Amino acid sequence: MTHVDLVVVGGGITGLAAAWEAHQLGASAVVLEREPHVGGKLRTSVVAGIPLDESADAFLARVPEAVGLCAELGLETELIAPATGRAYLWSDGRLRPLPEAQLLGIPADLEAVAASGILSPEGLERARQDLLHPDDRPAADRTARDESIGELVRRRLGDEVLDRLVAPLVGGIWAGDCDRLSLHAATPAIAEAWARAPSLIEGAAAMRAAGAAAAARPDGAVQPVFLAPRGGMARLVDALADALGDRIRTGHAVEALAPVGPAGRGRWAVHGVSGAGGGGGAELTADGVVVATPAFAAASLVAPHCPPAGETLAAIEHASMVMVALAVPRAGIDRPLDGSGFLVPPSSGRLLTACSWTSTKWPHLGSDDGSVVLLRAAAGRAGDDRALHLSDDKLVGALLADLADTMSLRAEPVEVRINRWSRSFPQPRPGHLDRIGALESDLARSAPGLAAAGAWARGVGLPACIRAGRQAARAALAALAA
Repeated sequence: MTHVDLVVVGGGITGLAAAWEAHQLGASAVVLEREPHVGGKLRTSVVAGIPLDESADAFLARVPEAVGLCAELGLETELIAPATGRAYLWSDGRLRPLPEAQLLGIPADLEAVAASGILSPEGLERARQDLLHPDDRPAADRTARDESIGELVRRRLGDEVLDRLVAPLVGGIWAGDCDRLSLHAATPAIAEAWARAPSLIEGAAAMRAAGAAAAARPDGAVQPVFLAPRGGMARLVDALADALGDRIRTGHAVEALAPVGPAGRGRWAVHGVSGAGGGGGAELTADGVVVATPAFAAASLVAPHCPPAGETLAAIEHASMVMVALAVPRAGIDRPLDGSGFLVPPSSGRLLTACSWTSTKWPHLGSDDGSVVLLRAAAGRAGDDRALHLSDDKLVGALLADLADTMSLRAEPVEVRINRWSRSFPQPRPGHLDRIGALESDLARSAPGLAAAGAWARGVGLPACIRAGRQAARAALAALAA
């Protein structure tokens, strides 16, 4: 039986980051992944001869985790920024420019919102009342109270700002219902804006000003908001896999964890099935284990050793979505593709939730002669699983109808790729961060050396997952020094 310092269960980006952190700390680590490949949803495949991401196609550049990891792996010279930050929103029967002066849909400049035509005169006037309303933040601790995003935005800015601005943007990140998503867990930037000023508009303006100052470089350039490896997000996965080498074992499903030796020593036996037709049994022992799987999968591994943590994990809800890549003739689109794409509010009732104009956003992903462009159409959100259950033909047909109405697509695609991501977006409810803090404390007390991490903890973005994985590795390895 082989013993290592750390076993990581799950080879998505969180698990790979955990193993990399252990490697950087000089600890021995093994990643066990049940699928034949690592990276989870971070995959790149070819559409119309062009490598195209299947899920996330960029990461936030103004937080350090993803940029830092790329630098550690020697990828910093491969990072590129989108060619445009201009985006649109479908509102009142047309695509309207999304105002730049906003923070996840919270207006920082009402005149810019008025010029966009996204809000009605009544909606604009209701939003303006935010500047006059008294400060209704909790008096005792202005940052402590968690509520839903919808509760705060409707109270301060009105229904239209939520439905036409915040919900499309936040929904694009979480595939969620803003009236049920935790303010502090799902949109910490809005929570910070609310902590900065009694007006959400003033808080958003202050946050944008602070962000612009932080992004300014000595040479006068501005740090991009988003970055991605030129070869697609799988380039990061491949670099991690290459660096970790034989520390990664695919086709290994972990069925159970069992403590070994005296209680509280933090040593674990890992029971599972290895490879096709492999037998069960304890394959490894480790001083620490990081469970880096979706919450519903982590629950069964954690619950026997810490029932409260298992209950918390099992209770986290998830939403599903579908991403459809379309290669279409450029001549069949009767409008300029002069932006990164557009968002569709949930209130529209459409199947389509967003469309990325990929060949404009990433010019290197266009065909050589420009005759074919790539689009990525998204569908599905919390409470709307229609897209997940449609046949491929009906799904593509419905999305093409929506694209015809919204962006004047008049041609049939020459190639289609469909990715169905079932139960892929965790849905943090108000109070989520308190529950996650309690989960981590319970694990540290009841099951030394066992940690859990994933997008379900503190964020679905790549930097948040990398941070979670690296922190979990340090927490699990702390049992070595105990």
